[in-house]
Amino acid sequence: MSNPHNLLSERVQCLAESETLKMARMARELRALGHDVISLSLGEPDFDTPDHIKDAATQALKEGYTKYTPVAGLPELTKAISEKFKRDNGLDYRPEQIVVSNGAKQTVYNLCQSLLNPGDEAILFSPYWVSYYEIVKMSGGVPVMVYAGVERDFKPSAQQLEAAITAKTKFVLFSSPCNPTGSVYTREELKAYADVLANYPDVVVISDEIYEYINFTHEHVSIGSFPAIKDRTVTINGFAKGFAMTGWRLGYMGAPKYLADACAKIQGQVTSGASSFGQKAGAVALMSSLQATEQMREAFRERRDIVISMLEEIPGIKTNHPDGAFYIFPDISSYFGKTDGQIVINNADDFCDYIMTSAYVGLVSGSAFGDPNCFRLSYAASEEQLREAVRRMREVLARLK
Repeated sequence: MSNPHNLLSERVQCLAESETLKMARMARELRALGHDVISLSLGEPDFDTPDHIKDAATQALKEGYTKYTPVAGLPELTKAISEKFKRDNGLDYRPEQIVVSNGAKQTVYNLCQSLLNPGDEAILFSPYWVSYYEIVKMSGGVPVMVYAGVERDFKPSAQQLEAAITAKTKFVLFSSPCNPTGSVYTREELKAYADVLANYPDVVVISDEIYEYINFTHEHVSIGSFPAIKDRTVTINGFAKGFAMTGWRLGYMGAPKYLADACAKIQGQVTSGASSFGQKAGAVALMSSLQATEQMREAFRERRDIVISMLEEIPGIKTNHPDGAFYIFPDISSYFGKTDGQIVINNADDFCDYIMTSAYVGLVSGSAFGDPNCFRLSYAASEEQLREAVRRMREVLARLK
């Protein structure tokens, strides 16, 4: 065979490797060579799943929940999600409007496959989560970026949103709290978006709220709670971040019934339902005390404050003050053009490679998220690791002239 790559589809050849997973691989390779790598690249809580949730899964296994489930989810979980949406978000999604998937990422994929025809446009607030862009492309859509930088807390204006809408716009997709920036949209900001979108009845609104419980502002607002657009808003959520359940692969959405049915149809041909015993545990998670989740949130808040105070002491690093998630997204464009005598920092990719190979700290370049002036640091790590990581960064950045 002359070139096995010729056998691959154009789709997969045009697909970018996940930058977060690439940095995780680099970290593993450097560790194998004996280096002490501190990886701050993955969006994964370092806490374990709370015991009462694990116990619920164990009990479900003992009770024989080891079989296929309805594609859209076990009735007890879709009912719990419907109640959670009412209780926490003021959203009215009936159980039949809910689809449980193998992680919120699959929910995004199902939606893109259900909504996009070739050439349709999908507006993404930029910086965006890396997979939004690639999944839109893979589904035949055209990603349209609406960008705001660090000086605007990475929040585009309502005027920018309106200017981006065309006859080809199928949906608007954003996250709050946001991955990668940690920004949280206020009630006023979301109302301004809703007021714009009220004038475009054929544009679907997709709100990714997977970081809902890691919000330091004391108010999480769902854009679907605004009456003018509630009937065409999809609300995505899941268990990975707020309950430290990344490996459980359990996400969900509430959507207009026609769209929930379409996503279930796609999922039925691709994976079928999520794991049965995991869904039983998910229902317990949503209906139980959130004390463990709140403790995790407070730990993240303390870590955020530590990392920001240390980063602010490093010349040339400009950061906002994120109100949620567990990321900091500093602008490091002042380092572009600098060198240690061997390596020249031309962009955020070079910056992150330099930090990895000289300080053995894993970060993710902002270019993967739509902002080549920044990098993403995940502070889902111990206080000791975070202090040491930023100390190393400061040391090696001082070599750049």
